[in-house]
Parts: sequence; structure tokens; C-alpha cells
Amino acid sequence: MVEPVRTPGYHRPIMGARLHITPDQLSAMISDGLIDTVLMVFPDLQGRLIGKRTTGRFYLDHVSGPEGTENCNYLIATDMDNNAVPGYRFASYDLGYGDMRAVADNDTIRLVPWVEKTAMVMCDLSDTDTGAPIEVSPRRMLQRQVGLAGERGYLPMIGSEIEFYLFRDTYEQAHAKGYKGLEPHSPWLEDYHILQTTKDEYIIGQIRRGLEASGVPVEFSKGEAGRGQHEINLDYATAVEMADRNTIYKNGAKEIAALNGRSISFMAKYAWDDTGSSCHIHSSLWDLDGAESAMYDHDGDHGMSDTFRWWLGGLLTTAAEFSLLWAPTINSYKRFQPGSWAPTAIGWGLDNRTLGFRKVGHGKGTRVESRIPGSDANSYFAFAGTIAGGLHGIEHRIEPPAAYLGNGYESTDLPRIPWNIVDAIDLWENSAIAKECFGEDVHFHIANMARQEWAAFNATVTDWEMRRYFERI
Repeated sequence: MVEPVRTPGYHRPIMGARLHITPDQLSAMISDGLIDTVLMVFPDLQGRLIGKRTTGRFYLDHVSGPEGTENCNYLIATDMDNNAVPGYRFASYDLGYGDMRAVADNDTIRLVPWVEKTAMVMCDLSDTDTGAPIEVSPRRMLQRQVGLAGERGYLPMIGSEIEFYLFRDTYEQAHAKGYKGLEPHSPWLEDYHILQTTKDEYIIGQIRRGLEASGVPVEFSKGEAGRGQHEINLDYATAVEMADRNTIYKNGAKEIAALNGRSISFMAKYAWDDTGSSCHIHSSLWDLDGAESAMYDHDGDHGMSDTFRWWLGGLLTTAAEFSLLWAPTINSYKRFQPGSWAPTAIGWGLDNRTLGFRKVGHGKGTRVESRIPGSDANSYFAFAGTIAGGLHGIEHRIEPPAAYLGNGYESTDLPRIPWNIVDAIDLWENSAIAKECFGEDVHFHIANMARQEWAAFNATVTDWEMRRYFERI
């Protein structure tokens, strides 16, 4: 059996803080009866946690090592409804939909305090015969980009801000209502509003405390610019660790809401007349020890080093072509509206929220914020795209244009984010940069994922079409 490839430091939280439990600690907790279930999970193409629940005993005796568990490989080749869709080279009916191995990453063991006697471990996927990593799996895709950065002497650090809507309806009630007439938890915009967020605290507080207890450190929560909208910010970390945290956060928030008879949505745009939900990504490069930032230069323009400028130049250059990595659904593109707090222009500025990118932070905290991704983004894909784009800029020493001054929504000379998934698919499929950065197999896998999303949308007649055409056409 070939051990799965591990990139040194890829899972390490910032400054080496220990936030997970060790295999020995988990073994002791299982022996003492404190834990009786271990979730062996991995992200699917939509960024959801997939996997198996194993008893604590069986985990220790049989699947905690390189043998792992076997899972059908269709799990990273399906649509949102878990339909086995055509077009994938990796897995298909013609290939028999075989198994792949999910091997526990023992640096990621966490407790799941909101589920009784349960722990969780992230897994990496590998071929059942050769042990070779499954390159088209989301976690592996990000690990490869972190590894490429490491070869150049850089450790990428990522922070992100993911927003969501809280509803008084349960998930079952929302489904029964056809997701119409849902009741947001607040009747008004609650951005930074303490009184309303206190009313919401019986849910949001449980989420913060649950995440902290599971080794997902939380900076703060706040009300956002929509009715019932919230944001929870997590401590920044190395890229794979941060993607793991985001995925656990989104899953955990939904589970905690469901346990309290409420529902949470991470749709990018759940209602046309309300603010979209974002996943702002803060990225920076450090030395391999995580001690010194490569982004700050006291003598540089606005404190930006050469590395910062080239990183930013690469992000600007690849922003449109990589759109599928941060806007993966039909709904994603409805978020990009003028004056909506979601950008439409691919430009950058100094603390300017009307643009796709902004330079933020000071000293070692100097970093780039991308405001393009929505809350529906798969963090592994979004972070991989960020690192790949930034490294492309460094490799080719791409200088960004001057910082844009003014309202980016009204600019006439800045390129635009694609406004629909069809344009985004075309940009991705014809992107030589994407093929070079990710390889032919991954490039094709992402393209087919998006094509199948578009095909699924076109296989239905919408309510809008019925209202518009049934009687009057």
C-alpha cells in the first residue's frame, strides 16, 4: 500500500497551535466510552462532507490506518442531487463506478460536540490498488497547489469570511413550502446590530461555541446586511486547514440549526431583493516556517512587496478564467449585481469594497482580499484557484495596474466578472492558464461539473417561465 502524499505543513494551523486531538487521545476517549462514533469524511465537488460513520472500536481496529474505508468513486462525480451524471473521465457507468479509498488524515481529528459521543477525521482519497492520490478530489487539488507554493519557498495562509441566512422555518418546513414564503430570523437588515443579534444568539452562540470546542477557532460573529443574515469569521490558517475548517463550519452550522428547529442557507443569492452571501478570501504568502510574511515591504508602494504585487497581478489576470472555482452554481452569478456589496469589476483598490480585490492589513498582516467568491463556493476549489492564480503572477512577474479610485460598479475601463455560468464555462474551457495550473484531468473534471450544472437547470421548467408564458404567450 502506497501512503497518500502529505505536503509538509499543509494542515498546520497558524504558528503551530494544536487545535485537534491526537490519535492517542481519541483512542483513550473511545476506550473510556466518551466517544463511540467516528465520522470519516471528505469533501465532494459541492464542498459537502461525505463519508461513513464507524463505531469507535471498528475505527481503531480496522480503518484508522492506511487501509481506510472504501467508498464508491461516483461521490466525486455527481451533481447536487447525488445523481450519477455523464461526461466524467474519472468515474462512469462504462468504468463500472468502482471504489476509492478514504484514508484518515490523523492531523485532523476533531470532536463534534453537537453530536453525542462523536469525533470526526478528514480523509484523503486514493486508488484502491495503487494507493495513488485521486487528483480530481477537492482536497487533493488544493494540496497540490500548496505543494507547488512550497517548492517555491512559500507557505500560503488563508482566511475567509462566509455569510449565511438564518430562517425560522425548519428544513422540512422549507422543503414542504417549496422554499417559498420563508421567514428570515430578522424582519430588518441587521448589519452590526447588537439587539437583533442578541435575539439570534441562541443559535449563533451555539455555533460559535460548538466550532471552538471542535477545534475550529472563531474570531467573531456579526449581523450582516440582509434580513436574518449573519457572518462568522474563523482564525486564519494554512490553506488546507482553513478549507477543512470552512467545510466543518458550514456543515456544523446547518446541523446545529436543524437541531434547534431552524434552517440556515449558504446560497449565494437566496432572494433577489436581499443581499447575496459572500465568502471573502484573504490570502498571503509566508516563509515555510510561517514566521515571516513575504507580502510586506516597508519601502514598497503602500507597504507592498514585489511578491505581493505579482501575486495580486496573477489574481487579477486569472479572476475571470477561474470563475467556476468561486462561483460554481447557476445561482452564484445572480449575486454579482451593482451596488450589492458583491463586486462586478475585476480591479483592485486600497480598502475599496466596490472592487473584486482590495489591499488590506498592515505590516505582517498585509494581504489581498478577494471579494468575488460566494458562500456557495467549495473552499478547496476556491483556495486552490487563489493559490494557482497568485503563483502564476509570481512566476511571470505580472504587475497589477494602479489602484482604482472611485466606484468600481460604475467603472467603464475595468474587465468584468462573468455574469452567467455559460460564459464562465467558456472562459474555463479555453483557459490555457487553467490547464497549465491544474493539469488536463482536473481541468476537464471541473468543466464537466459546470456543464452538468447547466444541463440540470435546462432540464426543468421554472416558475418564472410558467408565470410569464402559460397564459399570455
